[in-house]
Amino acid sequence: MNLEDRIRRRQRRDAGPALVREYETLSPAAHVENPVGRGPTVERVLNHFDPIFDGRTPSNLYLHGPPGAGKSAVVTALWRKLDQLPMETQPVIHTSTRVQRQSSPTFVYLDGRRIDSAFAFYHALLSAVESDAVPASGVRTATLRDRLQDRWRTADSSVVVAVDHLDDGEGPPTAVLDHFESLSEYVCWLGIGRAKPEATAVAERIGDAIRLDAYHHQQLGDILSARASAAMSERTLGHQQARTIAEWADGDAHHALAALFVAADRADSRERTRLTDEDVRVATERLSTDAVSLARVLTLPDNRQAVLRELVDADATARSSVATAAEAVAASLSGSLSEGSIKRFIYEMAEAGILERVETAAGTDHGRRPSRVEARFHVPVFRRLFDLR
Repeated sequence: MNLEDRIRRRQRRDAGPALVREYETLSPAAHVENPVGRGPTVERVLNHFDPIFDGRTPSNLYLHGPPGAGKSAVVTALWRKLDQLPMETQPVIHTSTRVQRQSSPTFVYLDGRRIDSAFAFYHALLSAVESDAVPASGVRTATLRDRLQDRWRTADSSVVVAVDHLDDGEGPPTAVLDHFESLSEYVCWLGIGRAKPEATAVAERIGDAIRLDAYHHQQLGDILSARASAAMSERTLGHQQARTIAEWADGDAHHALAALFVAADRADSRERTRLTDEDVRVATERLSTDAVSLARVLTLPDNRQAVLRELVDADATARSSVATAAEAVAASLSGSLSEGSIKRFIYEMAEAGILERVETAAGTDHGRRPSRVEARFHVPVFRRLFDLR
């Protein structure tokens, strides 16, 4: 990381306003309070789960669509609002004029990428609904399951669990959902994934499915303008610049926001007050629309992210094989992680699709050929966010 650059930026910001006010808000992994252009989808989700406010348990729901279509944005924003309702009695959410009051239903959000076992599932659920710390070791899976069952067996309201990124992890798309079979009949779920329901076993478990199509260019332009207004100084992004980014991203909000982030960071580093067409052009040329979601990287443990941070700054020679990459990263981290651990992290992240091992032509006639290590995410965005932490 460039320490002089970081210090200079802080000194300049103390002297006057910067183009970027909030890098975290500008991040493509951040979700805003009110998603742009997804009002009808919010209404459909609310309509499906409306019975829960009358004390009845709704059927399961599946929300699906291509990457960057706003699935996570809709659910995280909606669950955040529902969680802010009064705890004891909550108003019924209706699109009609009928209003009643019932005991509080419980809304829980889980990231399916973090659920790789039954233990992780029960632990995540308990951590979300209990104020006391839930032990992460030294306790049996059955103990956590029984604790959940006892809690919800006597509850006077239903529970809705949103499970995001069903098909972004390493296991089968429905593996997480299998764990719901052991829970109370008062627990239902909202699954969020990319695959069509008929392409998975989800179709057999749901009452309805909602598809989100990719954003239109105009919608994507509105998203960029709204995010720029929230995270940057006024009138920094031009209409044509937003349109250029939207057309490049082709309906994917994650890629569009990544391009805006890189363009804004470039303009900010040059102490400009507005984005230029050159900033936009450079940003779209530096990024790939084949990149995986940056949220997958930012949810990794800190030690994995530290390895990635050093890896993305390593030159091509250092990344020519997993072994040389591990050696270079270990040297940069000054022994805080062993080469063996770093090598294992690289293999794990390659298996998860965050890194790519590109087989090289060179090598011996025996054994595995060396594999060049390449990042599959938006490196400039990750680098800046990591350094700002």
